[in-house]
Amino acid sequence: MTDQAAIAEQFDDLAQQREATEIGIWAFLATEVLFFGALLVCYAVYRYQYPAAFLAAAREANVVFGTVNAALLLTSSMTVALAVRMGRAGQARLSGHALLATVALGLGFLVVKAFEYTGDIQDGLFPGPGFRLAPPQTQIFWSLYWIMTGVHALHLIVGIGVLLTIFVLLRRSAFDPRHNTTVEVSCLYWHFVDIVWIFLYPLLYLPGRS
Repeated sequence: MTDQAAIAEQFDDLAQQREATEIGIWAFLATEVLFFGALLVCYAVYRYQYPAAFLAAAREANVVFGTVNAALLLTSSMTVALAVRMGRAGQARLSGHALLATVALGLGFLVVKAFEYTGDIQDGLFPGPGFRLAPPQTQIFWSLYWIMTGVHALHLIVGIGVLLTIFVLLRRSAFDPRHNTTVEVSCLYWHFVDIVWIFLYPLLYLPGRS
């Protein structure tokens, strides 16, 4: 694929196209930071108001599942970075394999999370009439837990779908990763999802365990 063939019609050259794409993804990620930032601020406010309740509630979170998922996502950050590196080197096949490995790790995360959610519900840790912890403020922690981890899982599902789509396109030689920012932009999104978990993990799983 020539440089000219890789340029969308609204751009003059590859440099302009790359710059516009990078600005677009960073603007999008900025809105995502604001969204998750608001949730983290909410967590911080309530934890400041009810420290004992939050510590008691956090001790009930399954730290083993949380740690396994942290390891899976950290590993996926490595494989997705490898996909970008291989793409820049023009090795589309290896880039696709790295993307597929990333997808597998993401699916592993979701499987672990499904087991964790099932156990949480069975243990009476879903806020509502059957919630078993006291004092009542522990429900605030678990409400935030379900909201934050649930929204994160939805973002991960979106990321898996995007990476699978790119994998298929690479297999069909639909674009040359050397002249296309698709792989890099999608991997930036994946890194963001990983970073969100790095913040959620210590806040939701580690308090009260020292």
